[in-house]
Amino acid sequence: MQNKLMHPGFLSLIATQFFGAMNDNVLKGILTFMVIDGAWAGHLGSGGQGIVGICFTVPFILLSAFAGQLADRYSKRTVTLWVKALEIPIAGLAGYGFFVGNLWITLAALVALTCQSSFFGPAKYGMIPELVGTGQLSRANGTINMLTNVAVIVGTLISGVVSDRYSPQAEQSGVLWLPAVALLLVAILGFVSSWFLTGLRPGDSSIQYRLNPFEAYIHTVKQMKKTPLFMIMMAWAYFYLLAGIALFIVPEYTLVLNVSRAEASVLMGVLGIAIGVGCGVAGYVSGRDIEPRLIPVGAVGLTVFFFLLAFVPPSLAGGEGSARIALSNVAWFILGAGFFAGFYIVPLQSLLQGLSPDSQRGQYLGTANAISFGFMTLAAVFYWLVRDLFGDQPQKIFYLCSLLMGLGAGFFIWKLSGIRSHLESLEMGRTDPSDELSSNEVGSA
Repeated sequence: MQNKLMHPGFLSLIATQFFGAMNDNVLKGILTFMVIDGAWAGHLGSGGQGIVGICFTVPFILLSAFAGQLADRYSKRTVTLWVKALEIPIAGLAGYGFFVGNLWITLAALVALTCQSSFFGPAKYGMIPELVGTGQLSRANGTINMLTNVAVIVGTLISGVVSDRYSPQAEQSGVLWLPAVALLLVAILGFVSSWFLTGLRPGDSSIQYRLNPFEAYIHTVKQMKKTPLFMIMMAWAYFYLLAGIALFIVPEYTLVLNVSRAEASVLMGVLGIAIGVGCGVAGYVSGRDIEPRLIPVGAVGLTVFFFLLAFVPPSLAGGEGSARIALSNVAWFILGAGFFAGFYIVPLQSLLQGLSPDSQRGQYLGTANAISFGFMTLAAVFYWLVRDLFGDQPQKIFYLCSLLMGLGAGFFIWKLSGIRSHLESLEMGRTDPSDELSSNEVGSA
């Protein structure tokens, strides 16, 4: 069987996703550090990074339905080219906001970048089965998630370094133009990489747009409820509730461990590495199959390591600079949680793609995106409400993450206990859409 993971179209998708994820995290990371203890400290109140999180998630909720319909109506390559072109002026707006020191301009740019990303999501995930086929979905998702997390690492590390130079903690002049250069460079690289995507067939031009997102979601959810896809979607989205809470806690280790923003960003790098490795291993273990048995393994690991992050007093290792962070007990626990997260999300993501009907895959994945970001918005609101209760020990919020992971995962695993029969029907009744690529690789942009 041909290894379609080395197909130029899939490699281009990986690169395009890589730069997109990197830019999202550069902008969000700099903004978060500025709100916690930087140039805009206190402007959004205690736990203000939760407000940044809401700005990052709400556009996905409102636009993912329309984005899914667009991905089903037009070639997913065409949609990708549109959205990547828009990323360049948005990056320029964000850079201008940082340069003039205006929080509201920068927040507006974050919202705009999130709107752009919401249109990329259904096209990106819907494109994977078209490029590699159902037989290599798990490995494709493991690969793209692994490299996406490398992008998250790079973006997070860049955000920490740029933050320290843009708004130094000591009394010295900052480099005001640095965020603009970083954001624009990555946006341009993402646009260039998107031009090498494989030409894919246009979708169903007869699709009637539902401009009311909630009407579209309700219609799609009703269809999903007839199959296991609804519970798969909810289990996938539930993970983002807990991941969202965790991602608000980690930057606060600047205060918990009394370290610089660049040093604290190492923890986000460790998390990205761990999730990437976990996704890669999950994809490799699954082989040509979608392997639901990995889901409980991931859930147990997440529950245990969330508990350890709250229970064990955080401490730094010996040494200086980033090394003392990378070797701290916090980093080891984050490494464990991230690794098992990969085992949890890869089979769920592959199930969503593999079981979704070909003609409605964009709408199904758009709805799943909206629900997952709805849970992330709930995480932001939750964090904003509970943050003050934990004073100078925000890491104790991981107790709640551990409890919620254990209870929620147990429920979803029980509800999905018969999923293997649906996978067998998928393998018996579906053709491999990527087998048709050789006769359909015509650009439609």
